[in-house]
Amino acid sequence: MENNSLHKLGIDIGSTTVKIALLDADDNILFSDYERHFANIQETLESLIRKAYDKTGDLSVCPMITGSGGLTLAKHLEVPFVQEVIAVSTALTHYAPQTDVAIELGGEDAKIIYFEGGNVEQRMNGICAGGTGSFIDQMASLIQTDATGLNEYAKSYKAIYPIAARCGVFAKTDIQPLINEGATREDLSASIFQAVVNQTISGLACGKPIKGHVAFLGGPLHFLSELKSAFIRTLNLDDEHTIVPENSHLFAAIGSALNYKDNSVTTLSSLIDRLSNGIKMEFEVARMEPLFKDQADYDEFTTRHGNNHVKTGDLSTYNGNCYLGIDAGSTTTKIALVSEDGDLLYSFYSNNNGSPLATAIRSIQEIYSKLPEDAHIVHSCSTGYGEALLKAALKLDDGEVETVAHYYAAAFFDPKVDCILDIGGQDMKCIKIKNQTVDSVQLNEACSSGCGSFIETFAKSLNYSVQDFAKEALFAKNPIDLGTRCTVFMNSKVKQAQKEGASVADISAGLAYSVIKNALFKVIKLSDASDLGENIVVQGGTFYNDAVLRSFEKIAGVHATRPDIAGIMGAFGAALIARERHTADYKTTMLTIDQINELTYTTKLARCQGCTNHCLLTINKFSDNRQYITGNRCEKGLGKEKNKDNIPNLFEYKNKRIFDYEPLDPKDAPHGTVGIPRALNMYENYPFWATFFKRLGFSVVLSPQSTRKIYEMGIDSIPSESECYPAKLTHGHISWLIKQNVDFIFYPAVPYERKEFPDANNHYNCPIVTSYSENIKNNVDEITSGEVKFINPFMSFESEETISQQLVATFSKGDFNLPESQIRDAVAAGWKELAMTRLEIQRKGEEVLDYMEDTR
Repeated sequence: MENNSLHKLGIDIGSTTVKIALLDADDNILFSDYERHFANIQETLESLIRKAYDKTGDLSVCPMITGSGGLTLAKHLEVPFVQEVIAVSTALTHYAPQTDVAIELGGEDAKIIYFEGGNVEQRMNGICAGGTGSFIDQMASLIQTDATGLNEYAKSYKAIYPIAARCGVFAKTDIQPLINEGATREDLSASIFQAVVNQTISGLACGKPIKGHVAFLGGPLHFLSELKSAFIRTLNLDDEHTIVPENSHLFAAIGSALNYKDNSVTTLSSLIDRLSNGIKMEFEVARMEPLFKDQADYDEFTTRHGNNHVKTGDLSTYNGNCYLGIDAGSTTTKIALVSEDGDLLYSFYSNNNGSPLATAIRSIQEIYSKLPEDAHIVHSCSTGYGEALLKAALKLDDGEVETVAHYYAAAFFDPKVDCILDIGGQDMKCIKIKNQTVDSVQLNEACSSGCGSFIETFAKSLNYSVQDFAKEALFAKNPIDLGTRCTVFMNSKVKQAQKEGASVADISAGLAYSVIKNALFKVIKLSDASDLGENIVVQGGTFYNDAVLRSFEKIAGVHATRPDIAGIMGAFGAALIARERHTADYKTTMLTIDQINELTYTTKLARCQGCTNHCLLTINKFSDNRQYITGNRCEKGLGKEKNKDNIPNLFEYKNKRIFDYEPLDPKDAPHGTVGIPRALNMYENYPFWATFFKRLGFSVVLSPQSTRKIYEMGIDSIPSESECYPAKLTHGHISWLIKQNVDFIFYPAVPYERKEFPDANNHYNCPIVTSYSENIKNNVDEITSGEVKFINPFMSFESEETISQQLVATFSKGDFNLPESQIRDAVAAGWKELAMTRLEIQRKGEEVLDYMEDTR
């Protein structure tokens, strides 16, 4: 092939998209495009190459494939493969050779690539897809928009909430209450982007700072300007050090084209032919038996489950008392209206659309539009996530915890019920009943991979509605075995199965199995399904899915009762509670329909100034001069008097007693300034260090109280995501001290503390505390480079003598050269002061206990 006719085709098969770039001999882009593949990788790639063919004709090309989903396809297409980091590095060297660090976000991968004098080092998400494009899509769906909508909202934000990005589950747990409490979409959108930034920097950089010229690559950073701005803001980058290539979303495809092999030549039409004939790939992911053998098997199942009907009544012709139940769930609002006899007169099930209150009002207005003149709502009860907000806003008569509401509903269908399995949008409950009362409750605490939103997210990612996706599962021939795994790992397994040609039906059936496996073996932690009970009622919107119910019966080997109102059981139970608690002489407090129609409300955020916590309050103000406040951790946020009994504040006393030491003025400190982090073991032992250094003639600079801002100052040097939060905070305190230009930072490694009590078993520090100064020394750039002097001797805090020996060894030589006697005198003064501090705090504690006994 002559050089001027040489064309290079770069193909990037990502976790969610396919990208291609067709380059000419001079590396000009003749054609490029980017499409989501919705698991149909071959069809999407064929479509893109066909578009290139239509634009450029049937060119001879040297193709090259890269990307997380490209290796298996490359093998079957007989096209060479190049590792993604090499492709991206090649493109950056070509277009932006000044790059020091590249941040690349994809659909499910996140990478940070460091370029250091010819060496390339990559950090990549291994077990978590938090902070990637899929995560952003999930968060966007929570507030009823898409990623582009999130970007538009974020342009007008006023406040940033702390939101976990380590996992979509944790993020939902943070976001959902904020939605329910009325936080604005603008603030939530900006907070989601900031969470992605924090996750990428702290989770991937792992102690290696992002400095110099930083390039931003990948679809999310290309299309979402506010996400990019959040990175630039957090990293403090100026225009000169911010690199935003024109085709940043196609960089891996362009880089793979630049790595072409001239001995691998084909034509665009040949590639189209190979893809259009379908490439069969062998199974590597284990398969399970079908949910139903055939239509007859399914018909028997539907007949068996067709008799669990609630008795319904006609609201338009009803007269007498009726009872309202509202279940404001994590993602949906459910409402039930029941008659005196427990007949269901009205039901409502809808997505919250960001506001459970507005959704509930819409339903109540619909109820009143149908309610006859001689029918009256005489008692109301709320339950669920938004129970307190709705009770306060609408002045409902009662509120009840979810478990009790669900039991009332389940017992209505099966009075002998001894186990309720409830799988909702993002929560899962197993309620054990004993002697007609709730005996125990198990909840999903840190994982929602077996919940409804998990299936919904998968359905959307494959371009299906939840209902159609569920139907696909029923007659799947080879359901994929996903086991009991986190959503992220399941994503990987699903992707692998897709590459092997698994159908949407196989995926849907596999997910139905995994939901139940997660519920039984991860959440409830059963060793034997017979432990569930004999009379099982299943409920929650997820059980409307026949595939999930069938999976439960197959795995648990039991028959379960699924009420035909499985999705609104919380609301139905709340309505039954309202009916039970109503008495003939009771007058409802619930707002009338006229008052509800006139009700307007505003939501604003404020920082409580009552104490140093400065809680972020969400204040809902209603048009009748009422308000409802959430986010407060004490009475002060509600405007109420805290501590009416005037009990002395031991925390405040201890804080002042430990830290209120006046340091030497730097002018009067012959040996300069020493920085001490207010962190880990340095916190409780500060009276010793303040006294010791002052006696020796040092001016002590103490880092301030921990705040979110302090934490964020140090996230780029945190080496591991699995460290405890107090350890992560230490990096921020060290960064703060570095900015104060102290002469040196002192932070010793202390394996032993003093014995608090003579008969104490041991006095070890935990391994993190013992060696954390070593961690700081090896991960904070300014310290590792020698730019900042850092002293961290290993020493035991067991006794005055053990401390003296090590501090004499540290300060009697080198730059300090202080007399041993002076050091020992300072240690003695510090030890005495520390003992006195602890004695005074102990006495104060005893005073408080005595005071409380007296006032009681």
